[in-house]
Amino acid sequence: MTRVQNTEKPAAALRASLDAPTSSSRLQAAMAAGTNPHPEFIDVLIARCAEEPDFFVRDMLTWALIRQDTATTAERLLPELRSRIPQARSQALHTLSKLGDPDTWPAITASLLQDDDDEVARAAWRAAAALVPREQVPALAWTLSTQFNRGGRDVQLSLSRAFAALGDAASPAIEHAKHSQDEGVRTHATATEQIMQNPEEGFDAAIEDARRTVALLGAPSIAEE
Repeated sequence: MTRVQNTEKPAAALRASLDAPTSSSRLQAAMAAGTNPHPEFIDVLIARCAEEPDFFVRDMLTWALIRQDTATTAERLLPELRSRIPQARSQALHTLSKLGDPDTWPAITASLLQDDDDEVARAAWRAAAALVPREQVPALAWTLSTQFNRGGRDVQLSLSRAFAALGDAASPAIEHAKHSQDEGVRTHATATEQIMQNPEEGFDAAIEDARRTVALLGAPSIAEE
């Protein structure tokens, strides 16, 4: 494995290694950068996160970043949250959730939690659940509740997991969503509540149970909203 930090220009060497045509070579380069941290690696790793096509290499890039200086890495990641490139936003959010720096919580905005790109939104939900201060959990839960019934199975599962991570303080937002005029929202909220009450229940089973429950209860009246 190449020890990229021993070259005269470590950033340039790492950049060249991360441009390798094979994913295995790029994976090895990212691993080397994390094994032997160097301040000059941070910007190179972040830049690569925005364009790396391979999932496993991206995951190694995140690992390499959390091996660098935490404060510097977090500071350099924050501008990526405003990038026009969805992958740059999602990967920055993912890395921030792994860094676990509470000072980065204010950067997890409502616009990210409601991002049009599903992968960005999912990463924002995970980051928010990991970084939110305890006293702000209820407000976060209300924002997340606007995302019930969004997307397909994997997206909905990610949201339910975020709610489960928030715990009981998220219950009022879930209860309100259970009375939505939208049947899909009621179903997703009901399934999320079931998962929180019974963590061993699988998501698919919870959704099926929730569909039956919602069908039996019928649509709420407008007065219940």
